[in-house]
Amino acid sequence: MSRGSGALPGARAAAEALRALEAAGATLATAESLTGGLIGASVTSVPGASAVYRGGAVAYATDLKTGLLGVPRELLGERGAVDPDVAGAMAEGVRSHLAADYGLAVTGVAGPDPQDGRSAGTVFAAVCGPGGGVRVSGFSFSGDRAAIRAQTTEQALLLLGAEVAAITGR
Repeated sequence: MSRGSGALPGARAAAEALRALEAAGATLATAESLTGGLIGASVTSVPGASAVYRGGAVAYATDLKTGLLGVPRELLGERGAVDPDVAGAMAEGVRSHLAADYGLAVTGVAGPDPQDGRSAGTVFAAVCGPGGGVRVSGFSFSGDRAAIRAQTTEQALLLLGAEVAAITGR
């Protein structure tokens, strides 16, 4: 798989993650909130992505996190959409619903206003792997909406690559 052009945020990280997934014979599905499809766009900008990328869901509205991804309504009601456990549930849900080996999910606040008591730049990214285990990372980014979305895309794809490497030893 060749390297991405770098035109989209996270293109290099996407290319590296996809190479690792391809070497492992594994597939990927994505669930996005604040990035609105930017991760999927970065992944599909890499030539050969179709060998491993199953697809993605953009669940921008909170109710879609339940309806499309199976995030428990109670969890969303108690903690709001910007929460590490919500990110984990999104990753599990997209992995299951799209029949992929790995699910990658992001939720957070792109700004400029706070949401669910969280400040702009608060982001959670999660990866759910083949064994069903979930790894979640929290971030506090700065900048405008575009910068926060770009940083989220980059860091989520780096998290995916690191998790695939940790699980597969590649």
